[in-house]
Amino acid sequence: MIAIIDYGVGNLFSLKSSFAFIGKEAVVTGDPKIIDECDRIILPGVGAFGDAAEKLKNTGLDKVVKEQAEKGKPILGICLGMQLLFEKSYEYGEHEGLGLIKGSVKPIADVIPKDYKIPHIGWNGLIFPKNKEKSDIYKYTDEGDCVYFVHSFYAADCEGNTTACAEYGAMLTASAENKNVYGTQFHPEKSGKVGLNILKAFCEI
Repeated sequence: MIAIIDYGVGNLFSLKSSFAFIGKEAVVTGDPKIIDECDRIILPGVGAFGDAAEKLKNTGLDKVVKEQAEKGKPILGICLGMQLLFEKSYEYGEHEGLGLIKGSVKPIADVIPKDYKIPHIGWNGLIFPKNKEKSDIYKYTDEGDCVYFVHSFYAADCEGNTTACAEYGAMLTASAENKNVYGTQFHPEKSGKVGLNILKAFCEI
């Protein structure tokens, strides 16, 4: 069973539908007991980092996620959910993240050309690092496969944990991981067959 954490943000039911499509059972829940009983965890997120981090903290689910990570349970953060896994964010101020992956979240406006639109919305090909093995979540994914992004901020200072990038006027972090904790800046649930294959691979970790 996969727990999709419900803390008040994220397109939870499209994620649940994606898992159902690949034959995996998922539950949308904010109950720590149910989360503990599940084999894997999805941390979704849509919106502003500060608001999401506050909601996680107010529900006590920040501690739950950290405890489950410490136990070695596979965790996948998606979009804002991935950003929350990092140490801090500079989205409209400075906010503390979960600290499960080294790095920080910064505006893409600082690194992309001025004539590029923000937010970055659309399909981009995945580019894998040349100096490391392909991540387990890309077991069924090839370099160049396209996934769907919607974001104005990106994970920075995380080169050692980066597992894929995408080019949008600059090389932006597409995914990162630290041991059993994984994150994708893109939306697998909106990325067609490629995204479903990524979710399938996560279920096999």
